[in-house]
Amino acid sequence: MGDPRQRGWTEEFKREAVRLLSTSGRPVGEVAADLGVGKSTLTHWRRRLQETELLAGPHLDAEKELARLRRENEILRQERDLLKKATAFFAKETSR
Repeated sequence: MGDPRQRGWTEEFKREAVRLLSTSGRPVGEVAADLGVGKSTLTHWRRRLQETELLAGPHLDAEKELARLRRENEILRQERDLLKKATAFFAKETSR
């Protein structure tokens, strides 16, 4: 059996919950309690949807576009650093 805490919320429900949170002006805990979800769950949905929107592509708003490009650069740097480490590790392993 699956985890009883996982209810399989739809993406539409998650988006609507995040919209309600951002427009109501109420604390996360109150909105989460009203919707029957955990506070950390609602916070996670908000963070994930904000990140998805940010990385969705070019934005007309210059600040949003700059934030998206900075986040993309951060991800690319992390990937580059990981590949450098992996290359060094495998070079070391094959030289033995």
